[in-house]
Amino acid sequence: MFQTWHIPKDKIHVILRDNARNMVKAMTDAGLPSLGCMAHTLQLAIHEAVLSQRSVSDIIAKGRRIVGHFRHSPLAYARLQSVQKQLGQPSKRLQQDVSTRWNSTYYMLHSLLEQKRVLGVYAADFELPATFTSSQWELIENMTTLLEPFEELTKEICSSTASAADVIPSVMVLKRILTKETAADHGVKTTKDTLLEAVTKRFADIEEEPLYSLATVIDPRYKDRFYSEGLKTKTHRLLLGLMTEAAQRDPNQEHEANSTGEPAEKVPRPGSLSSIFGEILAEETPQQAHTDSPTPSEMIIYLSEPPISRGASSLEYWKTNKERFPDLAKVARAYLSAPCTNVESERLFSAASNIVDEHRNRLMTEKAEMLLFIKKNLPTMLTNK
Repeated sequence: MFQTWHIPKDKIHVILRDNARNMVKAMTDAGLPSLGCMAHTLQLAIHEAVLSQRSVSDIIAKGRRIVGHFRHSPLAYARLQSVQKQLGQPSKRLQQDVSTRWNSTYYMLHSLLEQKRVLGVYAADFELPATFTSSQWELIENMTTLLEPFEELTKEICSSTASAADVIPSVMVLKRILTKETAADHGVKTTKDTLLEAVTKRFADIEEEPLYSLATVIDPRYKDRFYSEGLKTKTHRLLLGLMTEAAQRDPNQEHEANSTGEPAEKVPRPGSLSSIFGEILAEETPQQAHTDSPTPSEMIIYLSEPPISRGASSLEYWKTNKERFPDLAKVARAYLSAPCTNVESERLFSAASNIVDEHRNRLMTEKAEMLLFIKKNLPTMLTNK
């Protein structure tokens, strides 16, 4: 594929892959830098710590039977709609889950919890294949509360604008959330501790990976505010080395000041993912960057300024400030290019089924590939004009 698209091997910054061992070995044998998909790693951690527990798996099995009952019986669904109407609730279908997508299981349990009263009235008049006990309903409520930040994070990292810079801060925030004691911990405290252990184990090496640490420090929303002191020193030195290389490639770049142009930040809900991000940023104070240079550098000025709001675009920041920090901008261009999940590739596979279908089954492979390329890249090209 590199040969087909005329991509030299030395131009490849990183390849996103899943966590299968054969994929890791393939990238290692090919001498290509690679990162695992964060969404897949979260899936493994949550399944290992939560979904595989007997009490939770029993609830999920019951939920699938209830949802399947209404999905496969038009009469049962019509009766459900009638009960919803009687209780003055909007007509909603129950969500079906997919075992390989943990958040779909979260949505299924959440939809069942929303329809708790409706299902109770329905079960009084009609037959259901399974019902929940009061303790199971309480467990569902506590589990959805526990997994809510993970669902919020999954949506964020699966967006087209998420990058490798989001990994270290996001994992730090998840750990902070899991160590906080709340009223919803009743009945799930052990699960919460197990989930913290799973997240810690699955993301144990992220701080040692320069592709993550450099991407984070070069992201103006985070900088080095989510690092331990030892990691700050190490990352500052790595960044300084990259800046030196960039300066040697283009030493005549002029420096001009520009504003960030960031939008006003919304006030996050207490206890939410965004509020914990803000809490960590508020705790950290900018410190002198660790460099061997006796004169102030771009890095010192950049790190001494407060981070931009989390809702702002890091790419827009560098587009505006590339004249002010020319060497840092070159590093940002490379390290902020890497996504943190392969979800966009998965979406592209789905888009292929809309192009090659039973009505266009004689479409040549080359034409289909060109159409997919245009569908994916044209919006970006039009935005940049």
